[in-house]
Amino acid sequence: MILFRAILLFFVLINPLNANTIYNLIKIPNLEIYKIDTKNGLRYLYATNPFMLGINHKKNINCYNSDKKTLDEKFKVIIKNLDRYSLRFLKRINLKYIVLCEDLSIAEINTAGIPNNITRTLILDIKFNESYFERAIHHEIFHMINDSHEELFDEEEWKTFNKRDFKYSKCSTCNKDWSLELLNNKYGFLTEYAKSTVSEDMAEIFSHLMFYKNKIYIDDPIIKKKVQFIKNRILKIDNTFSF
Repeated sequence: MILFRAILLFFVLINPLNANTIYNLIKIPNLEIYKIDTKNGLRYLYATNPFMLGINHKKNINCYNSDKKTLDEKFKVIIKNLDRYSLRFLKRINLKYIVLCEDLSIAEINTAGIPNNITRTLILDIKFNESYFERAIHHEIFHMINDSHEELFDEEEWKTFNKRDFKYSKCSTCNKDWSLELLNNKYGFLTEYAKSTVSEDMAEIFSHLMFYKNKIYIDDPIIKKKVQFIKNRILKIDNTFSF
């Protein structure tokens, strides 16, 4: 009887205990576990209520909770894409927690994801544009890669691939009309958004490589150089990585 009571008490306490533990680890409130028994060690969490991070409204991160049906549907898509990354690789890019919510924004600008290699966390907006949602997952993964291995992704070297008269914007949010649609006339860039900053350009190359599974268009000589650069650097992180 005592053992039964102990077991019952454990199950009563486990949910708040998990919530507190999650907050202590990644400092995001209102989360619960969605799935943690994954083959590559990723732990998926979801927002039970809206959350806000930051103290300055101009720089705040905001995200909202989803209904179970939406979570279940989008999770199938997310895990299909993230299962392509091995436990070994994820450890090397410092990623362990995936937070699922919707209408994600930073500084009042909507975004597909927000990576943080310090807390080993990637927040994903599961309601992000359907046309680009899967590719955007890999785009955000690249930011985790880049943040964890900045020494491998020399921005000055990358700039030499472009035409001499090209200059990136000052920031990725300087223009709210950047498009993620694949360009017909590329001239070194896969999308308009790739023209915003070096890191976004790299992330667009990587995301296309992953989404199209190595069938990226490389008839453009500049893009061909960028593809080779990304492949070489990723393989330095993990020589078993498969695009």
